[in-house]
Amino acid sequence: MPSPSLLLSRRDLDFQLYDWLDVESLTRRARYAEHSRETFEDALELSERIATRHFATHNKKNDQEEPWFDGERVHTAKEVSEALGVFAESGLLAAAVDEEFGGMGMPHTVATACFSYFHAANVGTSAYPFLTLGNARLLCAHGTREQIDTYVRPMLEGRFFGTMCLSEPQAGSSLADVTTRAERQEDGTYRLFGTKMWISGGDHELSENIVHLVLARVPGGPAGVKGLSLFIVPKYLVEPDGSLGERNDVVPAGLNHKMGYRGTTNTLLNFGEGARHRPGGEPGAVGHLVGEEHRGLAYMFHMMNGARIGVGAGAMALGYTGYLKSLAYARERPQGRPLAAGGKDATAPQVPIVEHTDVRRMLLAQKSYVEGALGLLLYCSRLVDEQRSAPAEEDRERAGLLLDVLTPIAKSWPSQWCLEANNLAIQVHGGYGYTREYDVEQHYRDNRLNPIHEGTHGIQGLDLLGRKVVQGGGAGLRALGEAVHDTLRHAEAAGGEAAELAGTLRAHWERVTAVTARLWEGGDPTVALANSSVYLEAVGHVVVAWIWLGQFLATLRADTRSDSPEQEAFLQGKRQAARYFFRAELPRTGPQFDLLAALETVTLDTDPAWL
Repeated sequence: MPSPSLLLSRRDLDFQLYDWLDVESLTRRARYAEHSRETFEDALELSERIATRHFATHNKKNDQEEPWFDGERVHTAKEVSEALGVFAESGLLAAAVDEEFGGMGMPHTVATACFSYFHAANVGTSAYPFLTLGNARLLCAHGTREQIDTYVRPMLEGRFFGTMCLSEPQAGSSLADVTTRAERQEDGTYRLFGTKMWISGGDHELSENIVHLVLARVPGGPAGVKGLSLFIVPKYLVEPDGSLGERNDVVPAGLNHKMGYRGTTNTLLNFGEGARHRPGGEPGAVGHLVGEEHRGLAYMFHMMNGARIGVGAGAMALGYTGYLKSLAYARERPQGRPLAAGGKDATAPQVPIVEHTDVRRMLLAQKSYVEGALGLLLYCSRLVDEQRSAPAEEDRERAGLLLDVLTPIAKSWPSQWCLEANNLAIQVHGGYGYTREYDVEQHYRDNRLNPIHEGTHGIQGLDLLGRKVVQGGGAGLRALGEAVHDTLRHAEAAGGEAAELAGTLRAHWERVTAVTARLWEGGDPTVALANSSVYLEAVGHVVVAWIWLGQFLATLRADTRSDSPEQEAFLQGKRQAARYFFRAELPRTGPQFDLLAALETVTLDTDPAWL
């Protein structure tokens, strides 16, 4: 029997997909009727195999021999191209895309589980298809049929890769300050001029073409974000027959060198400099408008929101593989003697460090973070499937409300707490954990980027408290409350320990609603949002406790079908992780809610000169 994967736990994936979220029931809906549990399992097995054989094998090389720019071309390790070729041939890039666009039409929940293997194996290489898929989905939603045929189909085949170009050197996350301009041309195209910064996958030789989605301003448009439009700007122009034409006027000015994700090219891109490439004999990068002028940010949010959940999934996967590797190390590494035996007899045999209570604490904390985060991300993916396939319109609308309010949490909570899991994985390894010979050092560096990717922790806090819980008169928060209370009712009906956990969660959820009302009762957004990041962290912990209660209930159902010691140990481990989260993690929120309820303004009142 092969050794269990150290990327993700297939047993846990199966439990969460089938025993908890019941994704097999989706196959009874018309949208997913051509699929079955067998096709899902085939996709998961294929993902694990490709990720293990072709992605994980060059993860260290990707980190140590990062891409380089010779002034003309960007160079990457050959293993990156080889791995992406295998990935493209597998069809997994198009797994969750509708068949009408060339996809496989698989449930988004299963596709998320599949792609998590690649995040865990090699986040640097997996970033290229990750960005490409988000680009393709945006164009499927907002592009014309011609744009879909010209750009999406080659992306789903792995021939073209895609990017998103938002930030600029002077703007960063402040998109209202974007200055890249797009000038209308008589033939219906636009010419773009400006500079974009921090563009992941912005230039390379890994694909035939790169499809940039670029936010820019059409002269005469409104100021701020309302004046932004979205454009397709390919690296090479595409002829009507699909062949590649001349090089477009978009070039890399250099590479940024980050502490992690080193295998992903990260570029400073110049649009319209006119020095090296002048398509049609004129300067300016040729762009094609997506949708209507001045609605670019609304379109881009289609990709950004998906990317935010994807960033959370990547953070989870890096935390998960770090947990599994530190667990394997703890089971094999002998050191010390048990305290129960006095621990002082040097002649007694050493024990594996997993026998030491503090090591078990660190492993149990990691388990509660990564398995809770996996549950959160799969639940959000299940909401996407509900939006797409639920028979009743009200169920589709409810899923949309839930997804909106959970997105900032799904991005930020794993980015914070699965990074902490990586931190604990290093600690479990002891001195070895800080060395490059062991993987956990790199996992931490890679994961440290995720609190920044797709909107910082602070931006997500402002989004959650400033928009998501109040929009529509609080409809999103009510929808989340209804979902929480549905789980509470089931837990209370189950009785015993499940009911005890439900009582704890009910009290914490009541605190969420009371504190939210308190923050906004004065009507002053400056005061309400002064500690929005604290609100994000506290509500995130309550949400993950709810996810854990759902999994706890699923273990009780699965227990009736348990037929092996291994399965029984697995279910006991799930329950123990839920207990740990409720007893050791959920109490963290008490002081946070106290601070929020007090309308504390110490940070708001701090003069920058005092810092």
